[in-house]
Amino acid sequence: MSVEFSVADRVARVTINRPERMNAVDAATENRLEEIWVEIEGRDDISCVVLTGAGEKAFSAGADMKGGSGKSGLDYWAEGRSNGFGGLAFRSSLTVPVVARVNGYALGGGFEMVLGCDIVIAAEHARFGLPEARVGRLPLDGGMVLLQRKIPFNQAMGMMLTGRQVGAAKMAEYGIVNEVVPQDELDAAVDRWVADIVACAPLSLRAIKQTVQRTAHLNPSEAQALRTSALIKALNSEDSLEGVAAFVEKRAPVWRGR
Repeated sequence: MSVEFSVADRVARVTINRPERMNAVDAATENRLEEIWVEIEGRDDISCVVLTGAGEKAFSAGADMKGGSGKSGLDYWAEGRSNGFGGLAFRSSLTVPVVARVNGYALGGGFEMVLGCDIVIAAEHARFGLPEARVGRLPLDGGMVLLQRKIPFNQAMGMMLTGRQVGAAKMAEYGIVNEVVPQDELDAAVDRWVADIVACAPLSLRAIKQTVQRTAHLNPSEAQALRTSALIKALNSEDSLEGVAAFVEKRAPVWRGR
C-alpha cells in the first residue's frame, strides 16, 4: 500500500509508505492521496490530520522521476494540478488542520506538500529544498508560487535558483517550521501539538482555517467583512455555547461538532 490512512480519536494519520523510494510520489500514490483528502473533507469526525513519510530518512523526495509517467514537461504543466503537489500544496477545500511530521528529506514536491500544511514539526536532521532546476525541471506544483510568499524573497530565490537544501533549524528561523526536535522526540512533539488542536472545538478549527484561506488576498477591512460558511456554522453552533459554559463551570468542554 503506497499510502497508509487511519482515523482514531478525531486524528487522521496519512503516511506515504514508499521508504525504498524515499517516499517519492508516483501516479498511484498521488491518486491515493487525492482519494484520502476527498474522504477527509466529507467526514465530520476528524479534527486534525498528521502527514508524514515512512521510515526515518525522508518525508518525501517529491515526484518519482522513475515512475514512468511518460509525460513531457509541457504536458505535465498543461495537465494542471489545481490543488498542487500531492493534492495538498494549495488545496482550498480542506478545512481540517494539517500537521506535517517531517522525519527527513522534504524535497521538490515533498517540500511543496509541507508548504501546504498548517503546522510543521521537524526532526533536527530534516532537510528542505526545491532542486528541480538541477535536473531541468521546475517546482510547478506550489514551490514557485508559495515559497516566496512564506519566507523572505531573497531566501526563497536563493533556494530555488540554486537547488540548495536548507536544514530544519534554518527553516524554523524562516518561519516554515514551528518546532525542531531530535528524531527520538519527534512523535512526542507531534502528539503535543495534536492534543492541543483536538482540545479545540472542531467547528472553530474549520472556521479559522477556511477564513484564513479565503481572506489572505484581501485587505483587513475586506477580510473582516467576509462571512465564510464555516464561520457562520461555528458562530451558530451548540459548541459555541458549550465552550463558554465549560469555562464558567471550570470543566473541560464536550465538543459535539454541531
